[in-house]
Amino acid sequence: MHTQTAAIAPRQTFRTDAASVGTISRRPVEDSAADPLGVEGVRMTYARNEEIFGEGEPSTCVYRVLKGVVRTYRILSDGRRQVAEFYLPGDIFGLEAGDMHRTSAEAVSTCEVTAIRRHHLVERAISDCGAGHKLWSLTLHHLRRSEEHMLVLGRKNACERVAWFLMDMAERIPAHDRLELPMSRQDIADFLGLTIETISRTMTQLQDDGLITLPSCRQVVFRDRRTLEDMAA
Repeated sequence: MHTQTAAIAPRQTFRTDAASVGTISRRPVEDSAADPLGVEGVRMTYARNEEIFGEGEPSTCVYRVLKGVVRTYRILSDGRRQVAEFYLPGDIFGLEAGDMHRTSAEAVSTCEVTAIRRHHLVERAISDCGAGHKLWSLTLHHLRRSEEHMLVLGRKNACERVAWFLMDMAERIPAHDRLELPMSRQDIADFLGLTIETISRTMTQLQDDGLITLPSCRQVVFRDRRTLEDMAA
């Protein structure tokens, strides 16, 4: 069971029907957090590897990362896991086209999120043109990232995929010459459609080529960022 700030109701209440979520979202202000779209939500804390929502569950809430990292993923028919995206502080996830979640979401590390009732977000977008534009821009951003991820998986080799991932993370975290990766190499492998052994070999190859150094399995120091950017392009 995860912990919550300000003694908010247990997480399972969020995973029932929309009416239950609506009751929580109307709690006093000290139990809620305002999203940049202007919609109040509930602040939730999740432990490492704890599920936030599951694939096929009703999409009653949209979430914004406040602290930590969240991964979304699907389990394929052969049992393999495909990580769809990593969400960092400030990112919004759980925004679905339909009424059900198409992926599962888990906390990569201990993380804090704001859960916003989807119905309230839609109402805000309808009544406020500015909020509607932000929501539209957010949807397009998610679409662009999905398209780019698909291109990486379909057209790039292992070195190019890893270079693209490192440059993407360096831009999002951000990092100039040293990157602290918040996710494991298994997470990276499942995101890039590679095995963990291939990720390790590729990281070592990039180090041997003088492009990076690896002080630890999570730390990456950029030695030749221009070449990495060319590989990632």
